[in-house]
Amino acid sequence: MENYPKNTNIRTVSRPSSVLPATAQVPYFTVTGKVLITQIVGEVTIVFDGTANSLKLVSNPTVGADVDLCTAVVATTDAKGTIYNITGTLSDAMVATTSGAVIGQANSILVTSGTIDLDATATDTTGSTKWTVQYIPLDEGSKIVIA
Repeated sequence: MENYPKNTNIRTVSRPSSVLPATAQVPYFTVTGKVLITQIVGEVTIVFDGTANSLKLVSNPTVGADVDLCTAVVATTDAKGTIYNITGTLSDAMVATTSGAVIGQANSILVTSGTIDLDATATDTTGSTKWTVQYIPLDEGSKIVIA
């Protein structure tokens, strides 16, 4: 048991609002070591422009192949205040809701050193989102920071 961190408090990192990636997979968070993601949430801060677009989150490890943290959700005309989250089951689609409430991530996801990327399938000239990730470091010195 001495290999596990003694402090398992959940840590939070928030990325300020930014324009959606332009038809690309763009690093949003950098991961050092191994971490357990307990929640990752996005929020639309500027309404999307109506361009046909889909979004998903991807773990892009330093060693190994990319892994989708969810499948894509259509995000063409999402309104300000739309909330995105994932279930924690890699084969599930990202959840989008404008209802003001959404079920939290049911399963934690272990992610290794690399980046957590937002992947957009089209260029949206106006849409912006902000993102928050909550995690537990699994190794001494493990952390997540804004990319």
